[in-house]
Amino acid sequence: MPAKAASTPAPQIKICGLTRPDEADACAGAGADAIGYIFYPPSPRSLSAEAAGRITSVLPARVCPVGVFVNEPYEVIMRVAETAGLRAVQLHGRETAALVQHLQTAGLKVIKALFFNGTPGFEAINRYTADAYLVECVGGPLPGGNALSWNWSAASALAAHHPVVLAGGLAPDNVAAAIDAARPDAVDVSSGVEHQPGRKDLSKVAALCAAIARTRLGRAPRNIFIPDRSRSPA
Repeated sequence: MPAKAASTPAPQIKICGLTRPDEADACAGAGADAIGYIFYPPSPRSLSAEAAGRITSVLPARVCPVGVFVNEPYEVIMRVAETAGLRAVQLHGRETAALVQHLQTAGLKVIKALFFNGTPGFEAINRYTADAYLVECVGGPLPGGNALSWNWSAASALAAHHPVVLAGGLAPDNVAAAIDAARPDAVDVSSGVEHQPGRKDLSKVAALCAAIARTRLGRAPRNIFIPDRSRSPA
């Protein structure tokens, strides 16, 4: 049984960096609302569109497959999205506002990454029309937070007015404190529930989902990953 009931006013959950169908299915069973695939070749969690499509085929309909891209053109993103069965994309580079709109017009939900201490920063939020904004810090060799914790409360002002996905250094033992500090609509976790890059520790996934289910936002989370039947990819 999922750890998180649909009526629970807790943030939605994205488990990112999946590479195996069995682990993705187990994450969904633990309560994940979204499963993330990395389409960035330098990442140790990167996989092919075909491999991602095999994972998507085992996911329940309620779970959103999300592709993570860094500075890729529209044509590449759309080709991967079709093969992998994506319903949403996460743009983790310096993508333009026009690209965000183009992908939305094609029927994809778009999550744009903004960085506490990088570019684009939080102040860029008004340039985009994204469906949601992933917020984290920059540090380490890869785009994004590289499992680094940061001042999560700095995201609370954005989360008060925009759909926000909190990332960066989250794990079962600190996710409740991070949610209390930032009040996000969703959380995104990868290395905090792994035993090696791309391989999830399912006991940590279960503990994370259970910890999130016990949190309270005081409001319903904005819809980021729950299926929107009014949209269908072109």
